[in-house]
Amino acid sequence: MINRELIRIKIVQLAYAYYQNGNKNIDSAEKELFFSLSKSYDMYNYLLALIVSVTKEARKHLEVAQTKARREGTPEPSTRFAYNRFAIQLEENKMLNDFMSTQKKTWEDEPEFLKKLYNLITDSQIYKEYMDSNEDNYAADRELWRKLYRTLIQDNTDLDTIFEEQSLYWNDDKEVVDSFVLKTIKRFDEKNQGKQELLPEYDNEEDKDFARKLFRATILNANEYQRYMSDASRNWDFSRLAYMDIIIMQIAIAEMMTFPSIPINVTINEFVDIAKIYSTPRSGGYINGMLDAIARHLVQRGKLLKNMTTAASRGLEEDSQEEA
Repeated sequence: MINRELIRIKIVQLAYAYYQNGNKNIDSAEKELFFSLSKSYDMYNYLLALIVSVTKEARKHLEVAQTKARREGTPEPSTRFAYNRFAIQLEENKMLNDFMSTQKKTWEDEPEFLKKLYNLITDSQIYKEYMDSNEDNYAADRELWRKLYRTLIQDNTDLDTIFEEQSLYWNDDKEVVDSFVLKTIKRFDEKNQGKQELLPEYDNEEDKDFARKLFRATILNANEYQRYMSDASRNWDFSRLAYMDIIIMQIAIAEMMTFPSIPINVTINEFVDIAKIYSTPRSGGYINGMLDAIARHLVQRGKLLKNMTTAASRGLEEDSQEEA
């Protein structure tokens, strides 16, 4: 689950913290990096568990409604949402249950939030269309939760507040983790029952090694990389560059120099996107031009053995559109 996009973001955060911290210990910082990445995987599991907890909340409401209907002699309410096939399969998932058995906190510790989210769901048009639909099968049940997640969970300020209170590491992770939750929902297959595999923490050891190498190269070669920035900044106002921009470019140069298989334009575009989120409004265009100039300079000098393409074209086009 932990992909290179998330790893780059975490390294930006941890490298910035490393330089802000008076006690600069690279081994401790590296442990902090991997702990932070593991917390992202925890968030992934918690978000899947939220679907199960909302379903349990629905059963509580269903039980009350059933009792009332029997007492008054009125038609009993539909059990369709409370016993949604996809949600039941997720509830029985071995990997998710194994994870939750190791956690001290559960969603049942947030009863007001669960009730509010349940009401939000049952008031939604998505829910009403689902309950009225004649399509009653596993695919429809799974699609319901995909839609509900995208509409009511992916962008939920109450949920963001809960995550901020639970872990400092979750402040900036949710957008990336949401994409993996949605991918998991789409991948679920009824025939796998409770043995359906969730996404692993790492797809392979290469991604874990990528995180370690990129972080260490960023810190250990900082003076060299900053010299490249200084050499390339003669046509730029380097003295006014935001400190976060320096960190982002330092990591980008480390990636260019350390990983021969990653194209230059991929590295530049990835870090331009990060700059637009974590630095100043104009940082994307500035970093785009700087990294392009640095890469060309290093290729010409034979220090960077990669083909130079129109590395900065995507970022420049986006910035020009934003300024227009």
